[in-house]
Amino acid sequence: MPISLYNTLSRRTEAFSPLDPQRVTMYVCGPTVYNYIHIGNARPPVVFDVLARLIRRHYPKLVYARNITDVDDKINNAAAAAGVPIGQITSRYAKAYNEDLARLGVAPPDVEPYATDHIPQIIRMIERLIAGGHAYEAEGHVLFNVESFPAYGALSGRDPDELLAGARVEVAPYKKSPGDFVLWKPSDETLPGWDSPWGRGRPGWHIECSAMSEAHLGETIDIHAGGVDLTFPHHENEIAQSVCAHGGKPFARYWMHNGMLTFDGRKMSKSLGNVLQLHELLGKHPAEALRLMLLRGHYRQPLDWSDAAMTQAVRTLDGWYGVLRDMADVDAGASVVPPVVEAALCDDLNTPQALAEISQLADNARRATGEERAPAKAALLGGAALLGLLGEDPEAWFRQGNPGEAIDAAAIEALLEERRAARAAKDFARSDAIRDQLKDLGIAIEDSAQGTRWSVVKA
Repeated sequence: MPISLYNTLSRRTEAFSPLDPQRVTMYVCGPTVYNYIHIGNARPPVVFDVLARLIRRHYPKLVYARNITDVDDKINNAAAAAGVPIGQITSRYAKAYNEDLARLGVAPPDVEPYATDHIPQIIRMIERLIAGGHAYEAEGHVLFNVESFPAYGALSGRDPDELLAGARVEVAPYKKSPGDFVLWKPSDETLPGWDSPWGRGRPGWHIECSAMSEAHLGETIDIHAGGVDLTFPHHENEIAQSVCAHGGKPFARYWMHNGMLTFDGRKMSKSLGNVLQLHELLGKHPAEALRLMLLRGHYRQPLDWSDAAMTQAVRTLDGWYGVLRDMADVDAGASVVPPVVEAALCDDLNTPQALAEISQLADNARRATGEERAPAKAALLGGAALLGLLGEDPEAWFRQGNPGEAIDAAAIEALLEERRAARAAKDFARSDAIRDQLKDLGIAIEDSAQGTRWSVVKA
């Protein structure tokens, strides 16, 4: 089943065909680690985690890199405000980033390069750009000469003059053109810096990804992905400097960009006060529900955050886990990925269609009888696993409260045992009183042929 992906560079959906099927390469832009990420920043790693799972089914030897930017003016400012070295800031938030993504079910990349570990590679790439006439030194800075690259603007699809007019471009007297961007900038003694042919300094943001991608994946990679907000200037600049540093070779063959996350229809921004940190949300909502919410819209479209959407994600998982709970006696054997789920994902990662197919698989499993039950359960588990869902034990799902809530399972079981005794003694008033007591504790109970089951009612 062929994989088709929308390529931002060509503006069309193309069949995915890697340069080397024995070494498929993918690079996704990671975080600048100066604080916890917001929920919108979590969309790329979740979406492209599903892409990595899909590609590995077709090409097991995928090399997936996702970087950490650990030198940046925002980091410098955070460190200065806290009165600590930048390494203390970056190590703390890089660790939090990876821990939070792990809770979302995001598998770690094969390679996680840090910018500060690649200073020699960055310097060598800048030297090649200068030697090729694509960069120049000016007042301790090294800048890329945009006019030396005629294809500049091809990714974003607009005239370079329009791009520059709409961008926040630093206009400095040492620039040959307002659009020229910084590859290296000077550092005084109060800032982190490294020795270079141009004096003590630090890299610009854009050159970091080009150098790290080259170091770990090669000069031409198969897929480069990230948020749509990175299309210009970051990815546009990556293309310019990489192509010029590599003698005209293409940098990335497929460019993929996910849409922005909005909050009740508005872009998340600090000025609007609607930025929701992932770290805080993981303390309020089940992690798997957050993952499901991030996958419910097509990755190329904007996705709106709302409390109602989160409630619906929890209810959807309740339904699916409920099916698995009812099938606890069924040995599904090895899970299988149903063709309908894989086909949806092969169609430009159509997660909404894939989720609709999983809902249908859950319905099929719910209605299955006899020998149909095992394959129905295997199909549900296999289809969900390709999206990183339904990996928990069903009983554990229902018995967990919202994060941070302490659930006294022993006390609940004791009340249920008392209720069973009351029902056996036909003391229905006491039985009902215990049910009400459990309800007040946020516990729902269900009487079935297999006995009484309980669940935590999630907010």
